[in-house]
Amino acid sequence: MGELSAPDLVGAACDALVSGLDSPTLRRLAALTRAEAAYDVRELLPGVLDELGLVCPPPGSTAGQEAAARVLCRRALRGELSPRALAFWAHRSHGHELPLTARLAELDDAYGTIEYGGPTAAGLDAEVTVEARRLAAGP
Repeated sequence: MGELSAPDLVGAACDALVSGLDSPTLRRLAALTRAEAAYDVRELLPGVLDELGLVCPPPGSTAGQEAAARVLCRRALRGELSPRALAFWAHRSHGHELPLTARLAELDDAYGTIEYGGPTAAGLDAEVTVEARRLAAGP
């Protein structure tokens, strides 16, 4: 869905191999250098998904946008992305139009009111974390 860089996908392929997944194209993907990744990931990724029996929603589809949102929520819950960054991503990527992430977009709006006596950053971070948990628990 365009949320990860080519080197990130190579790292994910390495993680998949370490966790026990295996296929010929997954091994090829995991072996790419950073320089090769920029050129070869797009070519290899469909084969990896096919060999592993995974379905990837078409880019730009609602299903793809929702899947990307859930992945980023899980990353935020692991501490790889701040709550504020997650809310900003949702707002920037989907505005208030994607029902799944509409609450995150509202919370991103609220971060802009902190200096005017709105909710505190800590309070908003907590609300984003609750929403991230809810979304991450989805399919």
